Amino acid sequence: MSEVLFFRQIQEHSDNFTYLVADKETREAVVVDSSYNADVIIKIVKAQGFTLRYVISTHGHSDHTAGNQELQSIFGAKIVAHTLSKINPDVTVEDRDVLQVGKVAFKTIYTPGHTADSICVLVDNRMLITGDTLFVGECGRTDMPGGNAKSMYDSLFHKILKLEDTVEVYPGHDYGATPSSTIGKERASNYTLQPRSLKDFIEFMSQP
Repeated sequence: MSEVLFFRQIQEHSDNFTYLVADKETREAVVVDSSYNADVIIKIVKAQGFTLRYVISTHGHSDHTAGNQELQSIFGAKIVAHTLSKINPDVTVEDRDVLQVGKVAFKTIYTPGHTADSICVLVDNRMLITGDTLFVGECGRTDMPGGNAKSMYDSLFHKILKLEDTVEVYPGHDYGATPSSTIGKERASNYTLQPRSLKDFIEFMSQP
């Protein structure tokens, strides 16, 4: 991890992960998926003297956005989500859009499947925050409102697995054997990512 980058994976309440990323030189910070961890985020941001610029939501489910309004009211941060999001973000993003915060780039990868508005966030071209699209050893459900197995197939096999094996994976929930992984490890061991045709994947995702 570069010396200029502050990166913290936070899990204090439930199994949701929140990510706090900052440029140590400019002291500008970004939260990805505030979840139920606003109290911890507030303490760290204040203790570090960060300016919270953005709160990015990987998708609109309430367990990922629960702290958004509190963080915005305290720090004046802008809420960021995909164009299709229904959470009324201040800033909307689409595939390949980049938010630059200090020297740290946050690239949007549009990855529908779990929801229509799902995104992953590629930080500094080497750390992928995956929300509920990809977990350690699993992938997100597609049987909820807005879910779509075909879209999930495209997101996993045509976008996420196109990344380098060294890219680190940071999921939205603590569901796996470890709290983080890499693209290479998931490619080799995640049973949901094993080679399948689209038809086979849709059938696979329909099973309980």
